[in-house]
Amino acid sequence: MKYLGVNEIREEFLKFFESKDHLRLPSFPLVPRNDNSLLLINSGMAPMKAYFTGQEIPPSKRVTTCQKCIRTGDIDNVGKTARHGTFFEMLGDFSFGDYFKNEIVPWSWEFVTKVLEIPEDRLYVTIYEEDDETGKIWHDVVGLPWDRIVKLGKEDNFWEHGTGPCGPCTEIYYDRGPEYGCDSATCGVGCDCDRYMEFWNLVLTQFNAEEDGTYTELAMKNVDTGMGLERMATIMQGVDSIFDVDTVKSIRDAVCAKAGVEYGKDHKTDVSVRVITDHIRSVTMMTADGVLPSNEGRGYVLRRLLRRAARHGKLLGIEGEFLAELSKSVIACSGEAYPELVEKQDYIFKILSIEENSFYKTIDKGMEILKADMEEMKAAGEKVMSGEKSFRLYDTYGFPVDLTKEILAEEGMEIDEDAFTAEMKAQKERARSARAKSNYMGAAETVYNELPVELETAFAGYDVYDVANAKIVALVANEAVAETAQAGDTVAVFLDRTPFYAESGGQVGDQGVIKTETGVVKVTNCVKVVGGKIAHMGEVTEGLVQVGEMACASIDVELRMASSRNHSATHLLHKALRTVLGTHVEQAGSYVSAERLRFDFTHFAAMTADEIKEVERLVNDAIFASYDVHTDEMSIDEARNRGAMALFGEKYGEVVRVVDMGGYSIELCGGAHLKNTAQVGSFKILSENGVAAGVRRIEAVTGKEALKHYQAQEDEIKEICRLVKSTPDKLLARLEQLLAEQKETAKELEKLKAKMAGGAADEMLNSKVEIGGVAVLAAEVKDMDGNALRTMGDQLKQKLGSGVVVLASGKDGKVNLMAMATDDVVKKGVHAGNIIKAAAAVCGGGGGGRPNMAQAGGKDASKIADALEKAKAMVAEQLG
Repeated sequence: MKYLGVNEIREEFLKFFESKDHLRLPSFPLVPRNDNSLLLINSGMAPMKAYFTGQEIPPSKRVTTCQKCIRTGDIDNVGKTARHGTFFEMLGDFSFGDYFKNEIVPWSWEFVTKVLEIPEDRLYVTIYEEDDETGKIWHDVVGLPWDRIVKLGKEDNFWEHGTGPCGPCTEIYYDRGPEYGCDSATCGVGCDCDRYMEFWNLVLTQFNAEEDGTYTELAMKNVDTGMGLERMATIMQGVDSIFDVDTVKSIRDAVCAKAGVEYGKDHKTDVSVRVITDHIRSVTMMTADGVLPSNEGRGYVLRRLLRRAARHGKLLGIEGEFLAELSKSVIACSGEAYPELVEKQDYIFKILSIEENSFYKTIDKGMEILKADMEEMKAAGEKVMSGEKSFRLYDTYGFPVDLTKEILAEEGMEIDEDAFTAEMKAQKERARSARAKSNYMGAAETVYNELPVELETAFAGYDVYDVANAKIVALVANEAVAETAQAGDTVAVFLDRTPFYAESGGQVGDQGVIKTETGVVKVTNCVKVVGGKIAHMGEVTEGLVQVGEMACASIDVELRMASSRNHSATHLLHKALRTVLGTHVEQAGSYVSAERLRFDFTHFAAMTADEIKEVERLVNDAIFASYDVHTDEMSIDEARNRGAMALFGEKYGEVVRVVDMGGYSIELCGGAHLKNTAQVGSFKILSENGVAAGVRRIEAVTGKEALKHYQAQEDEIKEICRLVKSTPDKLLARLEQLLAEQKETAKELEKLKAKMAGGAADEMLNSKVEIGGVAVLAAEVKDMDGNALRTMGDQLKQKLGSGVVVLASGKDGKVNLMAMATDDVVKKGVHAGNIIKAAAAVCGGGGGGRPNMAQAGGKDASKIADALEKAKAMVAEQLG
């Protein structure tokens, strides 16, 4: 058996199946597309489900991939063992109704024994106990002795997912040798020990599971195989775990170098090294596919993995941020297989750095809360922290539960494990119940699932706005598949050719008209439904239309041009943002209509006024430069070589469409665009704000809408001029004059208030009382804010000479309170901060301050008299 690295095994597998006429596809993004049943892609076949269900036609009946996968079911065991991991690569070959058992069984044996050169005497296979057909192929065709073919039951060797396609599995095992065994007399294939390692599962989908529990033969049988790449590498490299294979080990070594530790010397250290090694692979891959840290869904998975890695870094003694640096080792190992890692590396570094820094701040906040909780427990004589408190630290503040346990243990305390587990279970149940009931693809069945899967529409609308000879190939009328539709019916019309752009990539669908000899359909939107079919949504306004008729399809050109202006402007905006803010900026979503554009992008702070102004200038400069807009189709590799930007979450085929705006902006895009940037007219940013953690949003207008915006602003300026009696050219000077006059008036008003307050102060001195030999003046004054109370308090304290002043005032539904004490009284034990705190509590508020001056606020003005009495009582208590 020869030594092969991870990257070599991957390439050998894909090349082998290419030699068997399979189409090699790049890995699908980790974010599922049109599948709400999964948070993240967790198997090689998961992105292929629409092909297996017949909802979409595959690009080839034979496909092979190496798929990036994330599984987090055993996240708490990652690191504790050398077997568990969250990120892995799954090699697979797939047949969609083409070849079946007679082909895949011999091919799999050929690859394992001839290409990988694994000794035959170390190999075993399992089959489903009722699948004698597959057993005979292994024995009669491959030549495997029956004592190496093991029959297992339904639980082990039958793939089934409720009702629908299902079938038996056959798996290939490698005997690692007796030293890995359990020494049991019954030890063999299927044993739970580490001797026999399953490394390739061949799923043979040949049945349909019916509602009554019976099985019927499928007319179109499928093959879906999966081989764990890292697991295969452990065999080829003769190592014990995935953490020892070449690419993963290089990341592991980078972790050890960063922490200054040696792997294999200490169990606790090894746990942390494995956690970081696995998790940095996962978070790097997820970030490259556009997942952003958040508190829900896949974003929460990313945040949890990243924070877990950061936590274990601190346990190893790593100082400062380190995850972005470690992600470079992941990119170095896997960048050739997954070019998006290299393309997005600046973005990856930025996201990981920001999130790691945020976590350290969270840890600091969590420590404050934990210490406060511990003080309460000590005061109450408690040794066990409630599940509610420990779970709040974990769920709300992201504070690791193991850290909570560790800190509590230092003080002889612990958490209520059962209560914490119950809180965790309740949270999972809430999340599960929040998910809508769905089918296998995670989406409700619709009438469009009833249409023929092979139905296709050729889009001709990049260059033409009218198609005169389109044929109606299907109709949905009033939510039912139909042959005809008449005036008043709500319809979805399907054509064999169309100039209508279907809503996609954030650009809204076209509107327009479909005419036949017998009827007219007003199209109000054009969308893609299941299987990528193009549906012209609207209403029959005249006569009737029917399947098989020829039609003339025409779009609303003015609306198309308006939406194209905004779409082309988003490309210019994307480029300008990366120029001004940095290459970490990536498009995170967009919406383009005839009226305006909305562009979401990754950035971690609000843009300054100068940044917005500069971005706006760059976009308009590109418009005024009159760049020709060229669109070309080419291979994905050619596009990358030209520097074309790819968008997150998009699955690109071998041939892509590149939109090049004079070399200024080059992006992969299937949308409708202008012929020249000058057609945008002008570009104006209306707003910039945050929409999620690390995501900002710009809203802008172009063309006629920009002109409307400028005209509306001009009208507003004219109205302001009328109100302030000025003209536009003198408006600024007039406003400065008015503000100066207002400021002067305010000064005069304050002087008048102070004079009045002085007079009032003389009268209020008569209401002072003596408490414990100290003069105390506690009074209510009307409609004063905090500043005015301080001014009056200073006057009263000065006039009083020695004593305590407490003032309260109700203003705008709120209570303002202020207390002052002279220095000699403070020396006697009076504390203004404590006095005001107690008084404010009476009014439903709070506050405090220094011994000689304090302020507070309250909510209930009806309690002012009681608050002043409380203040006097506090003075008496302090002088006590």
